[in-house]
Amino acid sequence: MGDIRSYTMNFGPQHPAAHGVLRLVLEMEGETIRRADPHVGLLHRATEKLAESKPFNQSIGYMDRLDYVSMMCNEHGYVLAIEKLLGITPPRRAQYIRVMFDEVTRILNHLMWLGAHGLDVGAMTAFLYCFREREDLMDCYEAVSGTRMHATYYRPGGVYRDLPDRMPQYEPSRFRSEKDLKILNGARQGSLLDFLEDFCERFPGCVDEYETLLTENRIWKQRLVGIGVVSPERAQELGFTGPMLRGSGVEWDLRRKQPYEVYDELEFDIPLGTNGDCYDRYLVRVEEMRQSTRIIKQCIDWLRKNPGPVMVDDHKVAPPSREEMKDDMESLIHHFKLFTEGYCVPEGEAYAAVEAPKGEFGVYLISDGANKPYRLKVRAPGFAHLAAMDEMARGHMLADVVALIGTQDIVFGEIDR
Repeated sequence: MGDIRSYTMNFGPQHPAAHGVLRLVLEMEGETIRRADPHVGLLHRATEKLAESKPFNQSIGYMDRLDYVSMMCNEHGYVLAIEKLLGITPPRRAQYIRVMFDEVTRILNHLMWLGAHGLDVGAMTAFLYCFREREDLMDCYEAVSGTRMHATYYRPGGVYRDLPDRMPQYEPSRFRSEKDLKILNGARQGSLLDFLEDFCERFPGCVDEYETLLTENRIWKQRLVGIGVVSPERAQELGFTGPMLRGSGVEWDLRRKQPYEVYDELEFDIPLGTNGDCYDRYLVRVEEMRQSTRIIKQCIDWLRKNPGPVMVDDHKVAPPSREEMKDDMESLIHHFKLFTEGYCVPEGEAYAAVEAPKGEFGVYLISDGANKPYRLKVRAPGFAHLAAMDEMARGHMLADVVALIGTQDIVFGEIDR
């Protein structure tokens, strides 16, 4: 046999697993990877700098656009940091709504990950199944905020508005028979909580379907078992969080270890892996979807029994109602000042972190007493994971890089902030 010469190869940036913004420079020896060098910066959007140039309450929408697959969780981290500086606590009902939508977002994220990861590795059907359920949860986003993706629903002091009493209906169309329309609108006759409850009843069966397709599938296991193994000690040293860390067997979940909102009142388990490979991380995320369903059910029960305000009653932070604004001059002034200047936040610094679907999403905020942040820094979970790409890929084959990008659940919006 002739000598195998090592050569350098560009992986991406057109690769679908990282949609045009990840360039990996691979040093190959035949088909084996000797070194993987991720190049980031192809997307850079300067979110943190932009947020420093406008009032606190006008940057909530920027947070949605960081990790654009787990929108409300990003808002949550930012809003918690502002609340820490302001020293306000949202009403209990708002906290339960936030937790419920955090878990809806977790399922949304994991469905997107499972579909895309399956597609990258060569499993087409899982992608179609996942998007079927994703559609229902996207409708919940739309019902509550008016938009399907970038919700801007969480606000300092609570949430934008209470849960709607009616779900949007599918309209008659020449492409749908009367019978189909009735089936489509079957679960939409009640409130958002009724719709979500119906979803929670159906969803575990859907997760069983994904597992039937993949979990014991020999091709799936050949592609994932033993690939990208990270030991528990090394995962902690590399700064892993979320399913990447729990897949290596480290029981670390901010919802348990540093509870925020009402997580300490809810019952759920933390799934853990044993081998720290791609397959374990897959199993952890699938189980997380089941646990999220449990949490949503508990939130629905509480929200049904406990009506109440969803925003603090302080017009320096929360806008007055439309009705008040139209009738009362004082309220009109509050409304105008709030949406043009925002509010001044006391001097100080705060770090707030939430257990986002991909790991610890933290926001470090410094205020100098003005109406806009002096400094904003986002701690994105995906950045630390991507930094470990070289270590995880060494010695594997070229095709395994795709499985590794899939298992890291990378979204570049948060990495190239």
